[in-house]
Amino acid sequence: MSFKDLGLTDALLKAVQEKGYTTPSPIQEKAIPHILAGKDVLASAQTGTGKTAGFTLPVLQYLSETKHPKYRPLRALVLTPTRELAAQVYDNVREYSSYLNIHSAVVFGGVKAASQIATLKRGVDILVATPGRLLDLHNQKAVSFKRIDVLILDEADRMLDMGFVRDINKIISFMPAKRQNLLFSATFSKEIKQLAQTILRNPVMVEAEPENSTAEMVSQKAYRVNKKDKTSIVTNLIKDGNWNQVLIFMRTKHGANKLTKQLLQSGISAAAIHGNKSQGARTKALSNFKTNDIRVLVATDIAARGLDIPLLPHVVNFELPNIPEDYVHRIGRTGRAGASGEAISLVCSEETEYQREIEKLLGKKLATEIIEGYEPTDNAPPKRAATQSKGSFKSSSSKKPHRKNHTPRDARSSNSEGRSKRNSRNRRR
Repeated sequence: MSFKDLGLTDALLKAVQEKGYTTPSPIQEKAIPHILAGKDVLASAQTGTGKTAGFTLPVLQYLSETKHPKYRPLRALVLTPTRELAAQVYDNVREYSSYLNIHSAVVFGGVKAASQIATLKRGVDILVATPGRLLDLHNQKAVSFKRIDVLILDEADRMLDMGFVRDINKIISFMPAKRQNLLFSATFSKEIKQLAQTILRNPVMVEAEPENSTAEMVSQKAYRVNKKDKTSIVTNLIKDGNWNQVLIFMRTKHGANKLTKQLLQSGISAAAIHGNKSQGARTKALSNFKTNDIRVLVATDIAARGLDIPLLPHVVNFELPNIPEDYVHRIGRTGRAGASGEAISLVCSEETEYQREIEKLLGKKLATEIIEGYEPTDNAPPKRAATQSKGSFKSSSSKKPHRKNHTPRDARSSNSEGRSKRNSRNRRR
């Protein structure tokens, strides 16, 4: 099937061709015809499956084909959980609408609102936004939702995790009841289905791949280690393997800062990206990482959500997530677009329960090894994971790191960035 077979206009087909795409991905093939038909859609799609184009292309076609007043009221709204994802979606909207008479904009926190307000006053057909800043602008009467025809919730599962439900419901309360609703999520969890029941009307359910599945091209492995040895081990992995692009996940912002500092002291270029960083610092770190000006990006789950990093070869779980589904999102950063990738987890004794819950979700054991010279001796009691579910994955082996004469550094951190604190800290993004 081609993009033309999906019913897209010549202007959109030209923009798609210039992006280098020839055939639609499964999620695009399944979702676009239903969206063009005006139906509500509940879609499950992992990052990297082409889901953004899956909703952007048909919505842009609808906007271009329907008559609108000269003052361009806002008619399509895309809500995203993070600034990075909002910027990424907006970039796609601009690229795909390059041959259409469509005005678009993006708004999020962390930057001054004055320029955003000025853009909205000039008229916008489609807006990409994070909930907190959008509500602030609405309270300032800088934006109206009275003419919204299409509402898109992107990465709805993460918005639930971050406590945006009240903000989303408040935004929806200002919209007309008659509209098209599109909800995209990495999983069809119970919470997502409950949210869908309150927003969607007779939705069509589409799924790009089996629920909670992980990339088949990703080699996954766990190393049993002492907590205090993790920094030395990850340093050796990067140096011995001559890795040039590595995404390392931490559970806390404090831990991300600490590890970044230790990597820099070891002669490895690195930057941290998390919620306490300014938008300018986050954008610069991501840009430098994509251009290989830095070798390592150290991130928390919230900051990394929605990051578009093509052909990322290495993901390291310096600390396992206490929410099993977050493991799937993390390793989904690699093994994309048909390329192979490697995901390594450093598991200390207190994280063994996290590993067991992740394996329940995956439906298979992680290949687990002990590194010679770094035999684990910790006996700390395991911590309890937050949730559990089931799925499947494929695994393969990777090269063991060799021990060097590095002084191990303690990678412990105390400032938790769990769900309980996300609700209050992430509403004004």
